[in-house]
Amino acid sequence: MNRILIFSVTLLSISHLLAASAESPTPPPSSRRPNVVFILADDLGWRDLGVYGSTYHETPNVDRLAARGLRFTQAYAANPLCSPTRASILTGLYPARIGITAPVCHLPQEILEKGLTAPQPHVRVQVANSLTRLKPEYTTLAEVLRDAGYVTAHFGKWHLGHSGPYEPKDQGFQFDFPHTPQVPGPGGGYLAPWKFIKDPTIQGAPGEHIEDRMSTEAARFIRNNKDRPFYLNYWCFSVHSPWSAKPELVEYFRQKADPNSSQRNPVYAAMVKSLDDAVGRIVAAIDECGLADQTIVIFFSDNGRFAYPPRRENNRGVETQPPGYADIPATSNLPLRSGKASIYEGGTRVPLIVIWPGHTQPGTVTDSLFSSVDFFPTILEMCGIDHSGYRVDGISQVAALEGKGSPRKEVFCHFPHGSENQARNIPGFLPSAYLREGDWKLIRFFAANSDGTDRFELYNLADDIGESHNLADKYPERVAALRVKLEKYLADTEAVIPRQNPDYRGDVPTQDPLLGWKARNCQAEIRDGKLHLSATAGSPFLGFSVGRQHGPLQVAFHLKVLRTDGTHQDKSAGKVEWLPPSGERPAPVPYEMTSAGPQTVVAEVPWTQFIGIVRIYLPEGCREAEVDWIELTWQGQKKRFDF
Repeated sequence: MNRILIFSVTLLSISHLLAASAESPTPPPSSRRPNVVFILADDLGWRDLGVYGSTYHETPNVDRLAARGLRFTQAYAANPLCSPTRASILTGLYPARIGITAPVCHLPQEILEKGLTAPQPHVRVQVANSLTRLKPEYTTLAEVLRDAGYVTAHFGKWHLGHSGPYEPKDQGFQFDFPHTPQVPGPGGGYLAPWKFIKDPTIQGAPGEHIEDRMSTEAARFIRNNKDRPFYLNYWCFSVHSPWSAKPELVEYFRQKADPNSSQRNPVYAAMVKSLDDAVGRIVAAIDECGLADQTIVIFFSDNGRFAYPPRRENNRGVETQPPGYADIPATSNLPLRSGKASIYEGGTRVPLIVIWPGHTQPGTVTDSLFSSVDFFPTILEMCGIDHSGYRVDGISQVAALEGKGSPRKEVFCHFPHGSENQARNIPGFLPSAYLREGDWKLIRFFAANSDGTDRFELYNLADDIGESHNLADKYPERVAALRVKLEKYLADTEAVIPRQNPDYRGDVPTQDPLLGWKARNCQAEIRDGKLHLSATAGSPFLGFSVGRQHGPLQVAFHLKVLRTDGTHQDKSAGKVEWLPPSGERPAPVPYEMTSAGPQTVVAEVPWTQFIGIVRIYLPEGCREAEVDWIELTWQGQKKRFDF
């Protein structure tokens, strides 16, 4: 029986990581199972690598992987957003079956059952309420490999659950670095000091890139475990937001940028370069240890890249570091349509490179279809482990890797999220599902017609990779045949189907009733023309993104306290806080309620740089309040919110 070892995340434990136990003797190299290194990029687009056609981004290390293995041109993430795809990789199951259909696994609340969002009169379509945790009942790839004698390690982003039996060490990994299961990305930036890492033992020299640190530790793991089979899950933080990169790389790509090119953002190019450097460091460790012939290397992305220029009025205070590049699109997914969060090809078609020594032919390319649910059975078969006893949606792609053709003829995707407002900025960000069969792709947009019926789009990707010519009206028989198969998939996976909201009132504006403000630690609704707030936790507040606007800022609002917890006084203090894109936390500006009745409050924010996000905290002890209006004034501009 193999012994499961538990480690603390310290440099000392890393340097002595997972010495072979007497109970698990190391097999001779000729007979032992192959190592597996799975490198997962975050939000990397299909055309972001040199080997996939980019002439601006520099990715020599990933390009060398392609030269040593097999490159797929028609590989698909199971979802256009990250957590669902990650779950599909580890379980071999469709996100529709698991219930994780949106990247919400960092949220504090545990949602473990499928369902629709609650109906609201201003929302026309009810969408899925995604699970927020990967439930332990599912067998993961790491658990199977661990039980087969592998040393298992997870490096980087997780985003499949936290605060319970949902973290990497609960899902089959014996080691986890830097242990950040509660974050969706590197909040505060990629360069040290790292604000998103809570372990005080993990410190970096000022300016150290997190990918440099993680790949160094991953290389150490490889060296320390070179004499036994290992499964190394290297799930990059790169190239997820925030837009943060090494200044010297940004300057290099600034000088290289062609203003007429669709890919020309120096910050994003620098982020891609740091990802590529990390890949190079890991592969170098494999080579230095003499493990190249014994190691399977997989490179994949969890979804397509967000490729749209940010809108000034809705960029959530995000600025690039170094500043000055937020208005340049991060990248271009052309010829694919749209990108991250879209049901179109730019959202789910992603790069895939596989090196399987002795099986994949160096420098080869395949147009075989591949889905992220295929990794589970494929990796197990590559490792000589029987997977017939596990229920999976994936198909083993060993035949495709060996050049014998792919058994996969269809690709499915279920994406029950989005809205008409979101689709205005991101084409295809609508509640939907698709089936690709051969060259044909049928998209079903749930309740997209005004009468609540579904809308269908049909494309021939061989002739129209950009999905610009909808052929649904021309080929109704093909739509009908594909629709039957798509409905069978949705029924088999017990997918949550978005529907027309029975409580929808057409006379209620479809715009956000909070006018862009976000309520936190409180419930918010419009009552009689006022914003009504009810506290659900301590420190309730309203937040709004002013974005890339310079202060100073004046915040004025009309507030009435309706109910308190008993500690509220006639004179009670609240505060106005702001979160600039720089990551600084300036001292908040206090305000005082001087009467029990309604009162106009004016707070002067002295900040002269980018404001970012403004927060208005309710007074101490306030449990229920109403806001008549809010007014923000900066640099001669005024924005008023009448609820």
